[in-house]
Amino acid sequence: MSQRPQDAVSRRPSKAGAVLRVTAGNFLEQFDFFLFGFYATQISRVFFPTDSEFASLMLTFAVFGAGFLMRPLGAIVLGAYIDNVGRRKGLVTTLAIMASGTILIAFVPGYETIGLAAPVLVLIGRLLQGFSAGAELGGVSVYLAEIATPGRKGFYTSWQSASQQVAIVVSAGLGFVLSLTLTAQEIASWGWRLPFLVGCMIVPVIFVLRRSLQESEEFKQRKRHPSVGEVFRSMAANAGVVLGGTMLVALTTTAFYLITVYAPTFGKSVLHLSSADALLVTLCVGVSNFIWLPIGGTLSDRIGRRPVLLLFAGLTLVSAYPVLSFLVQAPSFTRMLIALLWLSFLYGMYNGAMIPALTEIMPPDVRVAGFSLAYSLATAIFGGFTPALSTYLIHATGDKAAPGYWMSFAALCAICATLALYRGRPGGQGRTRTELAAG
Repeated sequence: MSQRPQDAVSRRPSKAGAVLRVTAGNFLEQFDFFLFGFYATQISRVFFPTDSEFASLMLTFAVFGAGFLMRPLGAIVLGAYIDNVGRRKGLVTTLAIMASGTILIAFVPGYETIGLAAPVLVLIGRLLQGFSAGAELGGVSVYLAEIATPGRKGFYTSWQSASQQVAIVVSAGLGFVLSLTLTAQEIASWGWRLPFLVGCMIVPVIFVLRRSLQESEEFKQRKRHPSVGEVFRSMAANAGVVLGGTMLVALTTTAFYLITVYAPTFGKSVLHLSSADALLVTLCVGVSNFIWLPIGGTLSDRIGRRPVLLLFAGLTLVSAYPVLSFLVQAPSFTRMLIALLWLSFLYGMYNGAMIPALTEIMPPDVRVAGFSLAYSLATAIFGGFTPALSTYLIHATGDKAAPGYWMSFAALCAICATLALYRGRPGGQGRTRTELAAG
């Protein structure tokens, strides 16, 4: 009995190390995605030059969104692969594909140098990233759920999203420094590539971290693992659960890409704030997300997933448009910070409960594939095209707060999904002690 506390202490570093190693790939994914969104204006001029700035920007966001269309395919193919061969080997594979796309985008010459080959190569890079990301988030989330200590699954899985916020903070910080040290012309010409090159430089470090990852005990203890064909058949049989999961994720992915990837462009192009101000707000949002995500996960461990999901989806439904209206009525750094920090709070608390909920509703044998497909479909339909749709809504309606309608619609989808998925479940109103012990 006297050795138990020592054993517990000795296990903590290994758990923390496992969390770091498995989430490192998430950092790379979001680091590059954020940079693509923030430097959309510069990228549009380099790779998609047209007579219309609106058309160039729309083409850039369309290519950005095209990567998300590959996510469902990656979720099915790579998710089935991870469910079959294991979490460690599968996640090393997804990282290799993702790194290839990142390196390609960083080094592609502009349209003036190689013509149409430039936008085509950028598109290929985004498709590779999307294909990999389709299973990356699912693989990481399921791994964290499988290594979580009893009753703390929400806390552990929250670090999947929290690692992405570190990427937002680092990339926004790099952009902020560049905006202070380089002229706007230098950034538009070549400076925007520097953060992408930093991403390429950290790829070897992330590979070393992930290759040392240990397979989860839960996966190793299974007597058999389904073949890829069996995973596909099980996915078809559980199509309703996947669809419900997709609607559950709708709010997470819409909110995230609105307040992080699209926010800097919104601040510069729509609100006409300085690049430095827009980046500083986004950096603060990343820090805020990082704080609220584990809190949301822990709260859902205590009182149940359903109450947390319904509360924060409901708050988003009624407040998204009014908050953005407050911002656009008198655009300023302070108002943008207040508005996005509120949306960050709603996103962090909701997502902290949503990730463990999604791992729990999927059949264990196809957990990665099911999670990945639901998440990827939501990202493809809602999140990935949020920047393009937000740009279009503002252009079509003349209402700068119009993206709030899209966010409220995603919240309504999340509420409907929560009510449907938890209908008749024992833990629907809050989890029992037995469920809490099981994590």
